[in-house]
Amino acid sequence: MTAGPAMTERAAEASPAHGVPLRDAVRVWLRVAALSFGGPAGQIAVMHRILVDEKRWVSDARFLHALNFCMLLPGPEAQQLATYIGWLMHGTLGGVIAGGLFILPGIVAIMALSWVYVLFGSVGVVAGLFYGLKAAVLAVVLHAVVRIGKRALRNRTMVGIAGAAFLALFLFHAPFPLVIATAAAIGYVGARAGFASLEVGTGHGTADDSLLGTVGVAAARPSLGRAVRSAAPWLALWLVPVALLTLLLGRANVFTEIAIFFSKMAMVTFGGAYAVLAYVAQQAVEGFGWLRPGEMLDGLGMAETTPGPLIMVLQFVGFMAAFRDPGSLPPLLAATLGGLLATWVTFMPCFLWIFLGAPFVEAMRGNRPLAGALSAITAAVVGVILNLAIWFAIHTLFREVRTVQSAWLSLDVPVPASVEPWALVLAAAAIAAMFRFKVGMVPTLAVCSAAGAALHIMGAIG
Repeated sequence: MTAGPAMTERAAEASPAHGVPLRDAVRVWLRVAALSFGGPAGQIAVMHRILVDEKRWVSDARFLHALNFCMLLPGPEAQQLATYIGWLMHGTLGGVIAGGLFILPGIVAIMALSWVYVLFGSVGVVAGLFYGLKAAVLAVVLHAVVRIGKRALRNRTMVGIAGAAFLALFLFHAPFPLVIATAAAIGYVGARAGFASLEVGTGHGTADDSLLGTVGVAAARPSLGRAVRSAAPWLALWLVPVALLTLLLGRANVFTEIAIFFSKMAMVTFGGAYAVLAYVAQQAVEGFGWLRPGEMLDGLGMAETTPGPLIMVLQFVGFMAAFRDPGSLPPLLAATLGGLLATWVTFMPCFLWIFLGAPFVEAMRGNRPLAGALSAITAAVVGVILNLAIWFAIHTLFREVRTVQSAWLSLDVPVPASVEPWALVLAAAAIAAMFRFKVGMVPTLAVCSAAGAALHIMGAIG
C-alpha cells in the first residue's frame, strides 16, 4: 500500500535525512530564542551565525532565499525565518517549535513589564527608566536604518526606491501596502526585463556543504491539496476566536476590537514593528483611545530590551486597551487577556503564511523576477524605517507637535519651544555610543534607562 503525503511527511520529520534529531533542534532553537535581542537585523545575524556558520544546517544561499521570502510577508521576518528553517529541517512540527520558541521569551517578558508599567510606570523611578528608554530607542531605530540600508541599497536604483518609499509615506501618507506593492512590481518587472540594477542572485547556489543540502523535507513538494490541508488548521486557529468574540460580545466590545484590529494588522504589517508602529500608534491613540501619545514609545522600549520580535509591542497595546476598558473584569485580568489576545491574532497568521507559501517558494528557487521583487521590497523597507525614525525623533524630543495640512501634504511639525533638553542629551549620547564607539544595543538602552532614573531622582525631570 502506498503511503500518503501526510504519512510521508511524518516519517521525514521522525527520521530526517540530514541527521539532526528533533530533540537536538529544540535545544538550538531555545538558544536562538534566548539570544534574539537587537531587532530583526540582530536576530537574523544570530540565526545566520548559529544555523549557517556554526551548525551548517543550511547554506548561505538557502538562508538568504528564505529570508527574502519572509521579508515579503506581513509580520516579523525573523520569527517567520525561524519557522521556515524549522519547517525545512523537521516539517510542520519543526516549524511550530522554532517559531513558537522564538516568541515565547518575549511574551513572558513584555507581559511582566506591562504589569510593572501600569502599576508603577507613572510614578517614581520607573518613570525615569522609561524616559531614558524612549531617548535611546531613537538611536536604535537610526542604527536599524543604517544596517539594513547597507545590505539592501547596493546601487542607485535601490537607493531611489528607498527614497521614493520614504517620500510617499512622510509627505503624502501613502498607504503602506501600496508602497510595498509598487516596489514589488518595479523589482519584478525590472528583473524580468533584464535591468542589471534590479537583477539579484537567485539564491539557488551550491548547498552541498550544508546538512540539508539542496533538498528539504517531504512537505517541500507543493500541490493544491497540500496547500488546503496546510492552511485550514491555521485559518481556524486564527479566525474562529475572532468570530466567536464578535458573536458573543458584540462588535463594540474591547476584546472584539482588539481581535479584529490586530487581525487586520497581521495582514498588512510588512516590514515588522518599525513599519507598522506609526499607523498602530495613530489608531490606538486617536482612533480607539487605547493609548496616550507617548505610551507607544514606552512599549517599543520594552520590546527593544527583551528577546523576541519587535512586533511584540502589539501585546503591550492590547494590554493597555483592555486595562482601560475592562468591562466587568478586574483591570489587570482584562489587560492580561487583552495582551495575549493581541499576540494570538498577530502570530497565528505568521505560521499560516509560512506553511502555506514555503513549499511553493522552495519550488521557485532560481526564479530571477521573484528575487528582483523581494530585493526591491527590502529597499523600500529602508525608506519606511527612515520615516519611522523621524516620527520617533519628533515625538521623543518635543512635548508639543502641530499638524500642518494642505491639499496634498500632511506634516507633523514640532514646536521648538517644547524641546525636551534631557531627552536630546540622552538621544545624542545613545547615537554616539552605538555609531561612534560601537556599543551594543542592550548596554546602550540599559545605561540610558539608568540615566533617566538618576535624572528623576535628582528632580531634573518630572
